[in-house]
Amino acid sequence: MKYLTLIITLFFITPNQQTDKLTGRYNYLIEDDNVYVQKDKITFNDSVFVFDNKYLPKGKISYGNTILLDNFINTDLIISIPKDQIKKDTILFYMHDRQSSAANYLDEVVGKGKLIKIK
Repeated sequence: MKYLTLIITLFFITPNQQTDKLTGRYNYLIEDDNVYVQKDKITFNDSVFVFDNKYLPKGKISYGNTILLDNFINTDLIISIPKDQIKKDTILFYMHDRQSSAANYLDEVVGKGKLIKIK
């Protein structure tokens, strides 16, 4: 009887546990001298993102404790997004350079910006 209860409990818990993913279309703004400048539009779909500018490459999204956008504008730039920001309409992000002199390039922030959801 207790196994039946355990199975039923697990059945109801499992569908409710979803990983939060970036989806939708956003404007992205980069901070420059304490002013945010709009650069382009970006579309997120599960683990891939694409810029509206067709000359910029597609990128990959890695989900973990921190969300990482790989191949953002160029191959050396990584974007990190704190996981608590994902459900918001305005998402703050930080830029990191892979060629950084720091031991872990994610420890050194080279810029920051915002993603603003387009509704």
